[in-house]
Amino acid sequence: MYVLRFLKEFVNHPAAIGAVAPSSRHLARKVAGSAGVGDASVVIEFGPGTGVITAAILELLRPDALFFALEINPEFVEITRKRFPHVTVHNDSAANARKYLEEAGVDSCQCIVSGLPWTTFDNQLQDTLLNTVVDVLAPGGRFATYTYLQSTVLPSGIRFRKKLCAAFGDLGITRPVWRNVPPAVVYYAQK
Repeated sequence: MYVLRFLKEFVNHPAAIGAVAPSSRHLARKVAGSAGVGDASVVIEFGPGTGVITAAILELLRPDALFFALEINPEFVEITRKRFPHVTVHNDSAANARKYLEEAGVDSCQCIVSGLPWTTFDNQLQDTLLNTVVDVLAPGGRFATYTYLQSTVLPSGIRFRKKLCAAFGDLGITRPVWRNVPPAVVYYAQK
């Protein structure tokens, strides 16, 4: 059911969705683990989609941690809220993460896990969102996202990787997650 709704959203908004199917649980676990979710007291998820990565985050999340997600697509917000009624999912852009941290009474987070389709975004949106990541992450905080293997050699993928390196200095890259359609790698960095 979620896969068909995901496909429908991809057909209607391909650049905003970035994939024809949700991430596999294998990729979701790799992203959440690379972000250091289990060590963080405040975790934000950017772009939960249908909640596959949300489920992996919840497996690792400390019981005392603050966790919320930001999803711009109302259809995906509805799906994720139904799947995880105890998770706060804001229907808003990830660029507004600071607002929701302040509403929760905290200044920063230790972890951001992103399912956003970064390589489909234009330069300005990439810069806006990366600036948000750097702004809301505490010193020593971790950021993780993924990109499809073929994107790593395309101009948009190369541009995004360069922006990550400029924002964080040191960028880690996992081995490919072959059990995902399409195969993907995870980028992770520490502020």
